[in-house]
Amino acid sequence: MTERIRNKRVSESLTETTKLLQYKDINGQNRLFGGRLMEWIDEVAALTAMRHCGGLVTTCAVDNLRFKYGAYINEVIVLIGKVTYVGNTSMEIRVDTYVENIQTGIRRAINHAYLICVHVDDNGKPVPVKYGLELETLSDKAEWEGGMKRNANRKQRFNDGY
Repeated sequence: MTERIRNKRVSESLTETTKLLQYKDINGQNRLFGGRLMEWIDEVAALTAMRHCGGLVTTCAVDNLRFKYGAYINEVIVLIGKVTYVGNTSMEIRVDTYVENIQTGIRRAINHAYLICVHVDDNGKPVPVKYGLELETLSDKAEWEGGMKRNANRKQRFNDGY
């Protein structure tokens, strides 16, 4: 493991983006196309990871992607990414997706995903993440503990050939 420069708070790399669902985002069932949502999730995860490591990243895995509800034309979609775990060269990013009621501001969760992004150099070679993660809240700590378990599970699946 490399020497860390310092720890960054989860809030320092928190990334939030908003989308308005348009016809180009809709599938044959008149709901948000899952592939479009996956594109947005990947983008938010990458931006979050880049903000944390201060460099380039590549997505190496989508650990969990759970579609809970659909979304429909002209609905406001909010995606929020945060770092949950930092390894040597990789970071686990959680992206939560919501539909926001524009009249009340109330958000309804429609998707949760965990992605693994690897910090890379200009040649695409993995390099150590310079920053650790400062856990400020009980939620941050619970995510970190979950991230350690998910990381161990990923390694086991890899060793098992999955």
